[in-house]
Amino acid sequence: MLSLPECTRAVRDRFATDGYLPLPSLIPSGTLPVLAREVRRLEGLALRRDFVMASMDSSPRHMTTLGGHVIARTSHLVPELYHGPRLLSWIGEVSGLPAAWVTDPLERHVINILHQEGDTHGAHTDDYPLALVLFTEAPGDPADGGLLQFTPHAHDLSGLESAAARHAHHRPGDGYLLRADTTAHRVTPLRRPGLRRTVMNLAYTTPDRQQARTPSAGQLY
Repeated sequence: MLSLPECTRAVRDRFATDGYLPLPSLIPSGTLPVLAREVRRLEGLALRRDFVMASMDSSPRHMTTLGGHVIARTSHLVPELYHGPRLLSWIGEVSGLPAAWVTDPLERHVINILHQEGDTHGAHTDDYPLALVLFTEAPGDPADGGLLQFTPHAHDLSGLESAAARHAHHRPGDGYLLRADTTAHRVTPLRRPGLRRTVMNLAYTTPDRQQARTPSAGQLY
């Protein structure tokens, strides 16, 4: 279902250096409409989240989300994609970690939708080390917001305000792999009405890190 690039030394080195690996056209053109329709269908079950994480430097969450436990009950496509053994093997090869599926049904695959002006997924690091993010919708112009902003090898969220922070723009069908536990990151706010940024976040871990540090962490998505 996904067009995974060859796991070369250059690919592994880039991920190790940046904590981020862009994956343009990860979802093949023939598959993107199928996945986008499934995500749109599931959106009808999603909940709106508007709050501020005081424990994370007052980091805002303004978004619509659907947790993995609901997805697992209502979709065959998403769990099949998540549990693909070839995908898990590829993630392990790229990251150099013994990649494993997340056992918590709430956390393992999540849909995040930004669809109102000002919607944002504020600064954070994740409990699980690896996140594969797939785009079914995204603003066409980087000036419209919805950008991934990240700081490699940084737990301190203040680094996102520094010159070390980077920005990445993605298009529908793109994806990226993120070392999510050691790379401070956020999504910049949508800057005007009528924009949408819809992603599926697939979380992967290692056998010794199945317990999330933050209770009910999936509620952040």
